[in-house]
Amino acid sequence: MEWDRITLALQLLAIDPQGLKGLWLRARSGAVRDRVTAALTTLPLPLVRLHPAIADDALYGGLDLSATLSMGRPVVTPGLLEQPGALVLTMAERVTPGLSARLAHALDAPRHCLIALDESAEEGEGLPSALTDRLGLFLDLDGISWSESADIVMDAKALAQARALLPDVDLPADAAAALTRAAAELGIGSLRAPLLALAAARAHAALSGRRGVEDTDLQQAAELVYGHRALPLPDSAPQDQPEPPPPDPGEDAPSETQSESQSIPEEMLVEAARAALPADLLARLTAGRAARAAKGASGTGAERGGNRRGRPLPSRPGRLGSGARIDLVATLRAAAPWQPLRRRAAQSDAVLLVRTSDIRIKRFVETSDRVLIFAVDASGSSAVARLAEAKGAVELLLAAAYARRDHVALVAFRGTGAEVILPPTRSLVQTKRRLAGLPGGGGTPLAAGMKLALATATQARAHGLTPTIALLTDGRGNIALDGTANRALAEEDASRLARAIRATGLPAIVIDTANRPQPGLAAMAKVMDAPYLALPRADARRLSGVLSAALGD
Repeated sequence: MEWDRITLALQLLAIDPQGLKGLWLRARSGAVRDRVTAALTTLPLPLVRLHPAIADDALYGGLDLSATLSMGRPVVTPGLLEQPGALVLTMAERVTPGLSARLAHALDAPRHCLIALDESAEEGEGLPSALTDRLGLFLDLDGISWSESADIVMDAKALAQARALLPDVDLPADAAAALTRAAAELGIGSLRAPLLALAAARAHAALSGRRGVEDTDLQQAAELVYGHRALPLPDSAPQDQPEPPPPDPGEDAPSETQSESQSIPEEMLVEAARAALPADLLARLTAGRAARAAKGASGTGAERGGNRRGRPLPSRPGRLGSGARIDLVATLRAAAPWQPLRRRAAQSDAVLLVRTSDIRIKRFVETSDRVLIFAVDASGSSAVARLAEAKGAVELLLAAAYARRDHVALVAFRGTGAEVILPPTRSLVQTKRRLAGLPGGGGTPLAAGMKLALATATQARAHGLTPTIALLTDGRGNIALDGTANRALAEEDASRLARAIRATGLPAIVIDTANRPQPGLAAMAKVMDAPYLALPRADARRLSGVLSAALGD
């Protein structure tokens, strides 16, 4: 039963929190999650709640400015990481790269464990790999109703006995090798996974009151630690293997003790982990791979640093001028420890002596708006259908643009050139008006469409937007940039523009709308370093869904 597995994972975490490093708990806030988090009180570490926007001085400690100025000597306050604790990170899906790196560094020392409460609702969201690689356990409460759950009763006396027994639990000589080979067969490349599995196996043996790890302990550890990490790799073993040659009579046959030492069934470890694989893992991997391929694409625009506005960042040393803003509190904090020494050196009774090296400058990070640029092939006999799909997709994306602060632009190419039909906008009324009556037909100037889309993206980036190019075409470009009907030159121009888009670092996606997937278009997407999607019969809603998934919405 799934709830029994959840209970077992919490028991193992309560026995060896530092060895297992923590728990990745993926669940929306609710009564079912409350039942799980209530069991965390049995951990032998104090619970310390963290917020994704927690500052460094709260983590590592820092100078207490008011106490320092009043007492005339440095007064340092301790940080949350100074004492061992169980760090409960709320809204973990919003953790910044800097905080994830700091928490990962803290987990590398055997002092803390991390409980990451991941409330992400969409695929592609979640914890960064720096944390998921270090957390031994993973629980997903999605789909578990209140009636399928129960109050988790943790036997404090049994857990205390297991903790006392844990240092005396021995591992078989081949346990580490068996778990490592099982991880490799499951496609797990991290070397931390076998170490976490060994810790889980020892904790399971201690929970059962045994001083030695057995096969059942290894199976449970493989299921709990490898289940969410495993990849469904194809079986690469050859079907027909020749029989091994008979042993040489002169060689020593393997002894019975040697054969008995290889008693850990690796196949059972692999099957136990595969049994815990989520049913929709393949779909998640496909969507995540496309989102990662669109480099720089995310649900919001790019982050830009500055010193005027945006979300505040830790201040840095700097100088006055150039429009920079002084962080007064940070400046006073930097100057406070040196006041007694400076007063004696200057023979002054001044209340505060500030040097240039004390100056701290405010920093902010601002998230720019995103613009999705559709470059649509409007040529040929099927142009009407393709344009209708593109129009519907644009309108569907604009329906949520107000909440996401997205802009949409449309570039159409047909005949001998391309034109901007719709500049970046969030106005649905203007979009419908500009798209109405768009003509189609003629040749396919694919290179001209790519060139104009690149120019539109470059201009949008200059205006502070984060552009993404979505190219919809059947791939049969036959009009060169100079307007001549030369298929070979047109393909050369398109390849050159693909390399230019890649060189700019702009995220892009190529959507093949031909009746059959075009290998040439897939090759061009590879040159562009963009994901390739073949949608021969894409309607507006499907096109909008694929774009949202591939671009990280």
